[in-house]
Amino acid sequence: MEAVSTLEMNRIEWLQLRKSGIGGSDASAILGFNRWKSAFQLYIEKTSEMVEEIDNEFVYWGNVLEDIVAQEFARRTGKKVQRVNRMLRHPDYPFMTANLDRRIVGEKAILECKTTSTYNKDAWEGDEVPAAYICQLQHYLAVTGFEKAYIAVLIGGNTFVWKEVARDDEFIELMIEREKNFWQNNVLANVPPAIDGSESASELLAKMYPQDDGSAIMLDEQSNTLIEAIESLKAEEKQLEKQRKEYENQLKMTLGEAAEGHSNCFKVTHKTVVTNRLDSKRLKEEQPAIYDKYVKESQSRRLSIKEAN
Repeated sequence: MEAVSTLEMNRIEWLQLRKSGIGGSDASAILGFNRWKSAFQLYIEKTSEMVEEIDNEFVYWGNVLEDIVAQEFARRTGKKVQRVNRMLRHPDYPFMTANLDRRIVGEKAILECKTTSTYNKDAWEGDEVPAAYICQLQHYLAVTGFEKAYIAVLIGGNTFVWKEVARDDEFIELMIEREKNFWQNNVLANVPPAIDGSESASELLAKMYPQDDGSAIMLDEQSNTLIEAIESLKAEEKQLEKQRKEYENQLKMTLGEAAEGHSNCFKVTHKTVVTNRLDSKRLKEEQPAIYDKYVKESQSRRLSIKEAN
């Protein structure tokens, strides 16, 4: 387990160093358990010359509260924790890196500190730990060779939870193979992984290609296959939507004027809802000056498919 000191680094140098390997927070994207980031987006981050620093309130307060979470874990468990001010690398797979929050003194164990919104409290019920964090912890255990990990989370600013996660060698073996494949066959080979249907991939494409250049290109046979698949799915979606509407109308007929209905398994409501919407068309016609003052222009690209003449 090699280590690189990070005490003398500034933030940009630290972010650049993270591009030199696969970290714990990257593991879930490679394994497909990260709803915020796809493997395609991770590939762009690792291969791009740009160093983009994420700066938002969640990241800021997560960093600020890390020490408080670690102290509370130590107070509740009686364990002594120690800060780790260096990046660790796997002895056999140096592309695997670890930036630990804390290590447990006297144990072959680590501590990961988290903060989250109260809206995510269900993900921490009982013995549950979100899958993305399981990936992160097992990645750290792979790099360090340690036996177990602890994770502590402050939920909504007023609920503290901590849990123990044992090392899973079978999971680690699979994870190493997936990370090795990503690093060697994608990052080092400069070959992007297949684009997926995740929201993060869609957002990244919109960011990479925000505007068209007015040109036209010839599409290959693979593109034709994709188009045929898209059109087939659209037809299926329309049929399913029509069928869903039919079932909903049957249910509405059964409810009649009733606001809600109950069965052994479900509660159904069909209540009157009042909404207020701005009539932008009328506003533009009758008060064009006011409309022009407050209208906000936005740009996006729309994918449209039509049969060739």
